[in-house]
Amino acid sequence: MITYLQTHWIEIVGAILSLIYLYLSIKAKVSLWFFGIISSIFYIVVFYQTKLYADMSLQFYYVFISIYGWIHWKHGKLENEELTIAIMTNRDWLNTIVGTVVVYVVYYLFLANCTDSTITKSDALVGAMSVIGTWMLAKKFLENWLMWILADGLCIGLYLYKELYPTAILFVIYTFMAGVGYWEWKKTIQKLENESI
Repeated sequence: MITYLQTHWIEIVGAILSLIYLYLSIKAKVSLWFFGIISSIFYIVVFYQTKLYADMSLQFYYVFISIYGWIHWKHGKLENEELTIAIMTNRDWLNTIVGTVVVYVVYYLFLANCTDSTITKSDALVGAMSVIGTWMLAKKFLENWLMWILADGLCIGLYLYKELYPTAILFVIYTFMAGVGYWEWKKTIQKLENESI
């Protein structure tokens, strides 16, 4: 057990920081973005070591989108007004679907032609869904949680296959908590709607 902890400490710390990030996401706290940055730095190393290159590149993306999310959530649409939770429009859904397909194709072509990845299709799909899911979170769309339920569920199998057991456990929790996040944010929207009546 001690040897395992010594060998996998980066993954374990990254998983713990990611759980803090998830908790703060569900609570819609702007400080989630700080933990997103730090956990992503740990997971850059983990995914590089296990040749999950799309997931590794996602961590770089998460660092930058976390900075964007932090600023966007903090200042919202007007000066010094925090962004509120929103429901996606038909146009947002179209952008989400097209964006996911485009990002998937780019990831797949890169992984298939430029890396020694052993699971290009699933790594590319998880990468695409995660890029778009994080964009949806940064926009504070309620439906970001639905994307995360799908993406995190796929990640469980991917990480078990790569023997990343602490990360697979993390993503079991992520999948469950994405459902919790959806219901919490939905309750917040309903509460705000009731207050405005």
